[in-house]
Amino acid sequence: MEITLRSALGFPPPTSKTLIHNHHHSRKLMVVKATVAAEQQTQKNKVSLIKIGTRGSPLALAQAYQTREKLMASHPELVEEGAIEIVIIKTTGDKILDQPLADIGGKGLFTKEIDEALLNSDIDIAVHSMKDVPTYLPDGTILPCNLPREDVRDAFISLSVSSLAELPAGSVVGSASLRRQSQILHKYPQLKVENFRGNVQTRLKKLSEGKVQATLLALAGLKRLDMTNNVTAILSIEEMLPAIAQGAIGIACRTYDEKMASYIASLDHEETRLAITCERVFLETLDGSCRTPIAGYAYRDTEGYCVFRGLVASPDGTKVLETSRRGLFALEDMVLMAKDAGNELKSRAGPAFFDMIATLK
Repeated sequence: MEITLRSALGFPPPTSKTLIHNHHHSRKLMVVKATVAAEQQTQKNKVSLIKIGTRGSPLALAQAYQTREKLMASHPELVEEGAIEIVIIKTTGDKILDQPLADIGGKGLFTKEIDEALLNSDIDIAVHSMKDVPTYLPDGTILPCNLPREDVRDAFISLSVSSLAELPAGSVVGSASLRRQSQILHKYPQLKVENFRGNVQTRLKKLSEGKVQATLLALAGLKRLDMTNNVTAILSIEEMLPAIAQGAIGIACRTYDEKMASYIASLDHEETRLAITCERVFLETLDGSCRTPIAGYAYRDTEGYCVFRGLVASPDGTKVLETSRRGLFALEDMVLMAKDAGNELKSRAGPAFFDMIATLK
């Protein structure tokens, strides 16, 4: 059939040499195709060396990708495509957006499902915003690593004024944070604060639609998302004390997974980890629920000492108690400072203060 077709098209009949060449060429193509298919299947079946678990918000993903880049930079075997896989896990906190966190169970709602995936070995490490991590860790997990901390300050965002002080009486500030709410109302009792949840993009959209006149967001998140062009003003630490562990990323793994612990320990930034530990001990000492507005910030000053500032408040801002400490920038000293500061505020507030907050709805 092939010879007849070739003759009809004006080609001379093939010689036996041509037929042999074509046969070899055809076999060679088949071998190449089979090799490519085998390589693709191998790539497909290849098990990732590390599976990173994260929430699916743009900010959470930015933090997971930052972690992946740092792992690749420190460990050459992780550079190969597919060596690190990012696994998105939807948490309860991401699913329920129309209620305040305090009403649906508090901070652990952003980490619970990720912790479960870690314990079930569906992922190898978990990347968290440290301010979402409860002061206790689930049995079987450790959090030995904090990446270098971003800017801890809050950003003020408004389309109509340049500061909180310029907002007219009765203006609504959108914020899901009781810490921000109490500090705003303490300084500006003429303003209103409404629950305002969702990721950064959602909140900015609500602001542009005029649902609120202003909002506050963590500057760290805006920097990681390359969205600082939206910032109207940056609030100083004196104006707005940050959330415990604001601006810090934590990486957790299973307790006895030495390989993963070794991988992530290589990324640990000790100064950040010590500061975060200090702040979290303060929070734990106060035993604050998600209904208790608590703020705290520890940092190394220019002389190398640790400075810690802590705050507890009533949600309506009528009562705000603050304290500060300064001591050696060393774990044991910082833990003692944090406990002492927490116990002081606990004593000054009195049990009735915390009982009152616990009953608020």
